[in-house]
Amino acid sequence: MTTSHAIEARGLVKVFGDNRAVDGVDLEVRTGSVYGVLGPNGAGKTTTIRMLATLLRPDGGTATVLGHDVVREPQAVRSLIGVTGQYASVDEALSATENLVLFGRLLGLSGRAARLKSAELLEEFDLTAAAKRPLKDFSGGMRRRLDLAASLIARPPLIFLDEPTTGLDPRTRLQMWDTIRRLVAEGSTVLLTTQYLDEADQLADRIAVIDRGRVVAEGTADDLKKSVGSQALQLVVPLGSLPDGVPVARAAQAAVLEVVGQEAVVTPLADGTRLTVPLDMAAAVADVLVRLRAADVEVRELTLSKPTLDEVFLALTGHGAEPQGETEPAAPTLEKVTA
Repeated sequence: MTTSHAIEARGLVKVFGDNRAVDGVDLEVRTGSVYGVLGPNGAGKTTTIRMLATLLRPDGGTATVLGHDVVREPQAVRSLIGVTGQYASVDEALSATENLVLFGRLLGLSGRAARLKSAELLEEFDLTAAAKRPLKDFSGGMRRRLDLAASLIARPPLIFLDEPTTGLDPRTRLQMWDTIRRLVAEGSTVLLTTQYLDEADQLADRIAVIDRGRVVAEGTADDLKKSVGSQALQLVVPLGSLPDGVPVARAAQAAVLEVVGQEAVVTPLADGTRLTVPLDMAAAVADVLVRLRAADVEVRELTLSKPTLDEVFLALTGHGAEPQGETEPAAPTLEKVTA
C-alpha cells in the first residue's frame, strides 16, 4: 500500500491507573522520512510507540499505520513494521547467527533462506566475526546492532526505534546513525524516539517534542529553534551576593528580564551561574550588558549563538531533558512485532 503518510494519529490517550501516560498525542509521519519524538524518560514516548505498534490498545483517539487502523487491523499493521525497543529482545543462550535464524524461521522463511538472510545482516551490521559467539560476550553496542538487525529480517517499510542508542559509546552511536540514514535512503520510514537532543537534530526530518504525555511543539529542527529566537545569549556570572545582599544570579535574571522581556534559563555551575535567553536581535546584547553594569553585575563569559534543541526544550517545558521517572509498567522483554 502506498500512502503519503506512514503514520497518522489523532488524540491518542493511554491511562495507567491515575496517570495519563499519553494525553492526546497527534502525529503525522510522512513516508520515507525520519520522524523524531524527543523527550525525557517518562514523557510518554515508549507508550506512544507501543500503541502505534499494536502492543498496547489506546484508551482514546485513533491511529493508522500505512493506511491500516491499529485497533481494527492489528495483523495488517504488524506485517508492515519492525520494532526495536529499549531492551534487547535477543536470546542470551543463542549466538548471533542462531538468533537471526530463529527470527527468520518465525517469519516463515525456510531454513536456507533464514541462514542466508542471517549472514547478510551480520555482514551489514559488522557482526560477522562475532557470529558464533555467545551473546553474553557481546558489548552493549553489539547487542543493539543485533537487535536492529533482527527487526530488519523482513525489511519492513516502517521501523520503530525506541531510544536505539541509549547506553552506546560514541563510536557505536555514530555507526547506528549511519545505519538509520541508510535505511531511509533505501526506502524505509523511521520513527525514532530519543532523549538525546543532538540525535534528533542530526537524524530527524521533523521532530515532535513531547513532555508529560503531550506534544508541546512540532516541526523541523530549524523551525523549533526559530520558535525561541533566532539566537541564544549565554552569560556566566559569579557566585555570591551584591553589597545590598541580593544574589548575583537573581540580579542578573532581573536585568535580563527587564531588557529582553523574557526569563533566562538558569544553570548552576561549580564557580558561577549560567543564564541562557533567546534573542531576536543581536543588538540587544549591548543593552543587556549596559543594564548588567548598572546593576553592578560582573559578566565572566558571554556567548551568542544559534539556539540548540536543548534550549528549545528548556524554553518549551521549563526544564531540561532529564529523566522524569517511569510513567508506565515496564515493557515486556520481547518487543519484536512481526507477522
